[in-house]
Amino acid sequence: MRDTPTEIVTSHGTVRIARRARLDDADLDGLAAVLADCVAGGASVGFMQPLPVDRAREFWSGLAEEVAAGRRALLVAEDPAGILGTVQLILGLPENQPHRADIAKMLVHRRARRTGVGAALMRAAETVARAEGRSILVLDAATPGDAERLYRRLGWQAVGIVPHYALMPDGGRCDTCFFYRRLTPDPA
Repeated sequence: MRDTPTEIVTSHGTVRIARRARLDDADLDGLAAVLADCVAGGASVGFMQPLPVDRAREFWSGLAEEVAAGRRALLVAEDPAGILGTVQLILGLPENQPHRADIAKMLVHRRARRTGVGAALMRAAETVARAEGRSILVLDAATPGDAERLYRRLGWQAVGIVPHYALMPDGGRCDTCFFYRRLTPDPA
């Protein structure tokens, strides 16, 4: 399913955000380029430097079945030059957690950073989560960092920081902050 796309105007130009139900070759290439760029730029998103584009493409190919099955909602931001950002909602969680989703791989290409694309992707992910019946979202981010600042600015609640939780792409250790966001009030 491709939901009705959202268009936003940023300092970068007009950006369209839409959900993908299937990933075609152009999607895989564009997503791989964004992931490789983010890792090259130092983002702690699960990969080490150098990340060849073909390895990044393998990662996205591996998720294609989960996206097609609806276990992951994949949102893509693109402009006339191609894909410049993405975020995922992990929906396929254990049966005792049907009310929540995890946010994963919120990525924005360096060519589109600080233009509002990241915030727009997060708002779109929240909209999809509500449509999927989810009332709480969870994510983590390297701290300190741009992503952490974005989530705080958008009103996400920090739970705590785990020191030395992961590695940065260059091999250095980084702390990680865990966040949550309620989308609906607590049930009575």
